[in-house]
Amino acid sequence: MPVRTATAALVLATSAVSLIVVLSGALVDASVIAGFIPARASGVPGFEGYGLLPVWLTPLSCTFVHAGVLHLGMNMLMLGFTGRETERAVGVAGLLLLYVAGAYSAAAAQWLLDPDALIPMVGASGAASAVIGAYSLLFSQPRVRAIGPIPERVVHVLWLAVAWTIVNLLMWWALLGGGLQIAAAAHIGGFIAGLLLARPLLLLRWRRA
Repeated sequence: MPVRTATAALVLATSAVSLIVVLSGALVDASVIAGFIPARASGVPGFEGYGLLPVWLTPLSCTFVHAGVLHLGMNMLMLGFTGRETERAVGVAGLLLLYVAGAYSAAAAQWLLDPDALIPMVGASGAASAVIGAYSLLFSQPRVRAIGPIPERVVHVLWLAVAWTIVNLLMWWALLGGGLQIAAAAHIGGFIAGLLLARPLLLLRWRRA
């Protein structure tokens, strides 16, 4: 069966690469080579041997590496569910732009939180969060009112951003006790990128139609 959507292509490509990495036992090496390492982006000495991929590419390459099958499954489920409808609204180019912008926004947010961090960030959560952010804005019904000079549309965006931030901070806090780590800042950064890009991409697509 041919792949008919960019969402399906992203899910299939990411799943294939991630499963190969996990099943081959190369997760540690792949995380170091393809993962986004804030300290490397900051130019901290000691990463001279990590040059198989340029540092500017790692925010995108890290989306193809996942820490396990469960990590992969959760991200691809979110991307598949929200990406299909978002792609219908903003088109193939719009979806891909959302995904890439989300990946780099996620890396930037994680870097800002701890620019000297040595732990590689892997997974498509940040990129998928941008798609989720766009989906939330495009397909949710605003149930808020304008606050003074702030119009209803802006208040809606702010509430979505606050809600997603709280959810991710709660997840981070809950998992921290079990020794697990999630890149909450990356999720938030990707989501905000999706919120900011959703309407311009929608308008751009339909102006061209």
